[in-house]
Amino acid sequence: MSLFSNIAPVRFEGPESSSEYAFRVYDKDRKVLGKPMQEWLRCAVCYWHSFNWPGQDIFGAGTLPRPWLGATITQAMAEEKLEAAFDFLSRLGVPYFTFHDIDAMATATTLKEHDRNLKAIEERMQQRMAATGMKLLWGTANLFSHPRYAGGGPTSADPQVFAWAAAQVRACLEATHRLGGENYVLWGGREGYDSLLNTDLKRELDHYGRFLSLVVEHKHRIGFKGTILVEPKPFEPTKHQYDRDVAAVYAFLQRYGLAQDVRVNIEVNHATLAGLDFEHEVAAALAYGIFGSIDINRGDPRNGWDTDQFPNNAQELVPAFLSLIENGGFSTGGFNFDAKLRRQSVDPLDLYVAHIGGIDTLARALLAAADVVTERKLARLKAERYQGWNGELGQRIESGALDLAGIADLATAGDFQPVSRSGHQELAESLVARHCRH
Repeated sequence: MSLFSNIAPVRFEGPESSSEYAFRVYDKDRKVLGKPMQEWLRCAVCYWHSFNWPGQDIFGAGTLPRPWLGATITQAMAEEKLEAAFDFLSRLGVPYFTFHDIDAMATATTLKEHDRNLKAIEERMQQRMAATGMKLLWGTANLFSHPRYAGGGPTSADPQVFAWAAAQVRACLEATHRLGGENYVLWGGREGYDSLLNTDLKRELDHYGRFLSLVVEHKHRIGFKGTILVEPKPFEPTKHQYDRDVAAVYAFLQRYGLAQDVRVNIEVNHATLAGLDFEHEVAAALAYGIFGSIDINRGDPRNGWDTDQFPNNAQELVPAFLSLIENGGFSTGGFNFDAKLRRQSVDPLDLYVAHIGGIDTLARALLAAADVVTERKLARLKAERYQGWNGELGQRIESGALDLAGIADLATAGDFQPVSRSGHQELAESLVARHCRH
């Protein structure tokens, strides 16, 4: 029996259920726009916040009971954590999990030991995946927690740190490949700077670009078919991060010739920290052709920190779901619950309640967005707003048939007098709000 064994497997019981350990909205087999709800959402539980975070903050020690944690993690402790994690995953009933290398393995002090310990826990992970049917959405290497990464990994001023990071990523990418992972994420927790006074910005960007190119090359060398993802984040803990948002990542990928090989893993709380709406980041990634996956959580609007709370407001998520639905959903990505319990939520069963509530919130947003799409009023509103571009002038401009002078001459000769037309923003917002009733 593990820490999370005190409930029966979580089932869908419908909106009238009185159980806190049942889904009220998420019915994994329910067809939504022709596809099962489980395939639209592709939910994953993250290893780190769920099983590797003790609930500490900058003012206090950990509060959450996690007996497998300590200053040094032995193989026995790593295996105890693994058993508890897969007990939780199988009872919750989601199809995927995600992990950082050092979250899952025993503590290592050398690269040879790191490789050995990662392979040891990988073997046990393969066994539990085979027994439960659980799949790996993505793996990633932690290049930010250890003091060696105080100045970043790929962007470190020390080439030995760059080399250590390369070894760590190689090991984790290969483990992800052997485990059948569908993606691999590079989370640049410290790839940025605290002060430009001591930073060679161009050199660090070039090193970051070189590092990512090496990862892509190795992916092809080992035959990994999954997607390489970069996770945008604006700051925290550094003052400025090079991958601050989707647009910055796209520019970076273009600069280093990687736009065809790398996509983004968008986190809600990172988008809001960047001063952007989550739906903007999703829409931008889709527009640039680099959309990959989503870390689902939320921040506190009164807190400028990455609070990683579980989502609980379906209406806020509907605009992002509209973009997701219009583009057919995920290919290799999914909704990874990169969210953690509050420090006072010390009951192990709180982890179930948090994930169940979060998954039901996603299901509500999906159903509301599906209703909006089916109704087509919003689609017609948008089409009518841009209908002028379907006419002769619009088509000649979009096709490139006219140069700047040609367009200007047409406007002058035709004595154009454009009339402002309503964008009907309030109607658009109302069309979304009225469907958030599930």
